[in-house]
Amino acid sequence: MLLTIERVALLQSVDIFVETPAHILASVARIVEEVVLVPGENFIQEGDIGDCLYMVIEGEVRVHHDEYTLQILGPGKTVGELALLDPEPRSASVTAVDDVLLFRINRETFDEVMADRSEIAQGIIRTLTRRIREQGRAIAGRSDSGKE
Repeated sequence: MLLTIERVALLQSVDIFVETPAHILASVARIVEEVVLVPGENFIQEGDIGDCLYMVIEGEVRVHHDEYTLQILGPGKTVGELALLDPEPRSASVTAVDDVLLFRINRETFDEVMADRSEIAQGIIRTLTRRIREQGRAIAGRSDSGKE
């Protein structure tokens, strides 16, 4: 179990929190749950209703539809952000590639922290916007590569 100060240091490297001051991250550090996974362990199942966000602290995870890999995410990346904003079914499954340490935050707890700290909501919005742009570029790149 990590100390709060250690959690703050790790949270500062997570993409949604890189611009968030340490004193604000201290409130987040107190609510994260540490999750340890072994290779091959699935922690998000496509189609399940999402209720939490995961932050990859150590190791790598694979985002996938069945056997098709969509992304490999490593330390500092997040998965499940949409579940914090909109409790819809998960759009993909996520499985540990190797030994993984995750920080988990459930929606109810996160809502309480976000209500007090708008900086945290802004970080989530920035991250989601970045992902949408990256996906748009990837789709555009695939359609361009099909042209002769």
